[in-house]
This record gives sequence, C-alpha cells and structure tokens, in this order.
Amino acid sequence: MEKKDIRCDRATGTDGRSNKDESPPLESDLSDHEQPKGLIEGGYGWVVVFSVFLINMHTWGLNSVSYAVFLAYYLSSDIFPNSTSIDFAFVGGLSISIALLVAPLTTVVVGKFGTRTCLQIGVALETVAFIGASFTSEIWHLVLSQGICFGAGMGFLFNGSVGLIPQWFTHKRSLANAIGTAGSGFGGLTYSLASNTMISRLGLPWAFRILAIIAFVVNGACSLIARDRNKEVGAIHRAFRRDLFNHTELYLFLAWGFFSVLGYIIAVFSLADYAQAVGFTAEQGSILAAMFNLSQGIGRPIIGFCSDRIGRVNIAALSTLTASLAAFFLWILAGKYYAGAIVYSLFGAFAGAIWPCVAPVGAELMGLQMLPSVLSITWLVLVLPATFAEVIALSLVKPGKNGYLNVQIYTACMFLAAFMFLWALRVWKLHAWQVKADQENKRNQPQCRPSDSTNKQEGIAAGVDEKPMTNPRMTLAFALKACFAVSKV
Repeated sequence: MEKKDIRCDRATGTDGRSNKDESPPLESDLSDHEQPKGLIEGGYGWVVVFSVFLINMHTWGLNSVSYAVFLAYYLSSDIFPNSTSIDFAFVGGLSISIALLVAPLTTVVVGKFGTRTCLQIGVALETVAFIGASFTSEIWHLVLSQGICFGAGMGFLFNGSVGLIPQWFTHKRSLANAIGTAGSGFGGLTYSLASNTMISRLGLPWAFRILAIIAFVVNGACSLIARDRNKEVGAIHRAFRRDLFNHTELYLFLAWGFFSVLGYIIAVFSLADYAQAVGFTAEQGSILAAMFNLSQGIGRPIIGFCSDRIGRVNIAALSTLTASLAAFFLWILAGKYYAGAIVYSLFGAFAGAIWPCVAPVGAELMGLQMLPSVLSITWLVLVLPATFAEVIALSLVKPGKNGYLNVQIYTACMFLAAFMFLWALRVWKLHAWQVKADQENKRNQPQCRPSDSTNKQEGIAAGVDEKPMTNPRMTLAFALKACFAVSKV
C-alpha cells in the first residue's frame, strides 16, 4: 500500500474546519461497542433466544425443510391431477419468497405497532394457511394456502424476530443467534419424520390440521414472551436507507446471500426427491432430510460459537466453501450410495450457514442501528433465488439414476460463487482497516514540518492548508496478500 506524506496531524479545509466523511460509519468494531450502557448482556435475552428458537422451529422447520417430504409426496402421488413438478416447486419457492418479500412491511409494522403485533399477525396467517391447505383439491388452492398465505405468516414471524437476538448480546452475539436459528434444523428433523408418518397414516388433510394446531399454540406463546430493545439501541425501523447503497460492502454482502440461497434451497428441497430418484425408499428419503436438518440444528450453534472467536465473516465464508466442496465431492461422488448420502446430509449446517450468520455479519458490517434496513434490503434481494431455485433444479433433472448430476454441479457452483463474494468482502474490510490505521497514525504525527520543496514551504508560509486525506485504492498486491492473511474479520 502506498504511503502518502501527510504534513499535519489532522486534515483541514481552507475554512479551518475538519474534513470528515459524512457517509454512515460501517466499521465492524462498532458493533462490539453498541450495547447500551447499564444493560447486562444476556439476562432475559436467553428467554428471547428460546422464543426465537421455537419460532424458527415452527416456521422454517415446518416449511422449508419438511416441505421436502411434502414435495416428494406430491411428486410420487396423483393427489393434484394435471399438475407438474414445476408447479409444486413454485409452491415451496413462493412460501420462502413471500416470507422475504414482506420484509419491508414487517419493518414498518414493528416500528409503528411493536414486535408483538407483528408476530401475532404471523401466527394468524400461518394457522389459516395450514387449515386452508387441508381442504385443497387443486394446485392453485395449494399455491394460495401453503405457498402465499403461509409464506406471509412465516415472513411476519421470521422478520419480526430475526433482529431480536443481536440486540441482547455483544460478545456472544453469533452464538446466541446461531442457537436461535438452530430451531429450524430441529424443527425440520422433527417434522420431516412426523410429516411423513402423519401423511402415510392419517392422510394429507389431517397432517395439515395437526401442524396448524401446533404452530398456533407454540408461536402464539412465543409472541407473548419475546421482547425487543428497539428503544435502548436506537434501532431505525426504516424499510430502506439510500445511503447504504453507497457502500461496496453491501453489494458483496448481498451477492453472498443471493448465491447462498440458490444453493441452500436446492439442497434442502431436493434431497428427499433425489433419494427416490436414485432408488431409495420414501422412508429413507425422509431420514436423509431428517439428518440434514439434525446437522443444522447441532451445527448452527457450533458455527456461532466459532464465529465469535474466529471472526463472523471468516466463519461464514469458510462454511459456504465447505458446503461447495461437500456438494462436489460427497453428493456427486458418494450420494448414489445410501451411506454416502447420509454423510452428505450431515454437512447440512454448512449449506444453511447463511441463516445463523446473516444477522451477525450484517450487524458487524453496518451496525445495530442500520440492521433493520440492511435486513429488509437483503430479504428483498433473496426473493428471486428463493422463488426460482427449486424450479431451476427440477428443470435440470433428467431421467435415470444420474439424472440429478446437473443439479448437483449447479448447487456446488452456487455455493462456490457465494464464497468468492464473501471472501472479497473480507479483503475489502481488511483494506478499510489498513487505511483507517494509516490515517490514524498520520493524524498522531507531530505538527507540520517544513519540506525540502520550496513551493510547499511557500504554500505553508502563505497559510494554505493541506488537502484532506483520501482513501487510497486497493492494489492487486494488497488484495492477493489479504486473501491469505490470517485475521479475525
């Protein structure tokens, strides 16, 4: 990195006032000091963690992970005549994309009416969705109920609760958030097995009704015990902030999320159907889905624990890379054997690393005050991959035992692209830190000293102030060095 001669300990303009960057601060060290004074870390926050755990268990766990069992059942039966695999893929994709699409609305609702109201709206919508799905007889009924209505309910519950845990923790923020998001893994483990059993023994309608009752009771109770710290941390509940788009970090962060969701949705939705495509039974497919979810339930707290100690961006990036390598070398090479498929399913925590990492990484980059706006933007960006990921996957499937090969390669490539963008973000942050450190050192230097240059001496004598400091551009040499630098980011 080039070293520029800064003559004064602080750059000033010609009017004598300090030149400051008016853009909002996006320094990762800010997040470690944003905890309001006088508030003990944790405390009731662990109750909030438990409530978020149960909410994730009965939103994402009921839908995105156990939907793999529903999808396999829809594809293997003729319960909805004249429906194609693409139609069913849209149902699962819509449920997630609608949940993300309502993020700006939920941000406004929380700001005006409070977190509890937002969560209770979600409870009502989710319950109505499952009850409606139990009476479906045509595919468009399923799209409206299990797709759109459930997605909206899940969106109000998820978006209303996703920002709660970071408000209660600083040093254990990633661990606490990961424990909360682990609920989706344990929910998927529970309901992927339970859903398959209920469908086979009680039929599809009663499976939906039982899930509706459970979701209403559990999520309703959680809406009463969950609390926020919006006033204490000064959270700004605005759906969008234009100034956020002036920062390169945001675009790299969004690209990581975009490609991660493309890979994750395919892996979580396709595993049960893949099992039947290569000759396994429906029960074996549900076990694979259950193992995938168990991995997320156990693995996410471990990811969070490591994030707090090794670096939140570091762990998020390395987890995404691991998901790519697992798809390349385990799912493709060993997945056609049941033991190999089980081993791959145990890497599910890495495939879903975005969920325990997105809020802590967002808070690390943008700060707690900006987190609601950052997450609103993020969820909107993720709508497209969530909607079309499984549609793309099923369109790539070909007949035969190796029919999923294109899907497997595509999934691995999506995780690899996500890793590359997040690692680029890591390099960018290291450069920003280096620039800040250099500027601090220059500001701490002694007062202006005469230069050997006659012109510059004359300029100082005439009272002409120095030009403000500028951020030097990143050099290729620095970028290559930063790629392999060992640093907590």
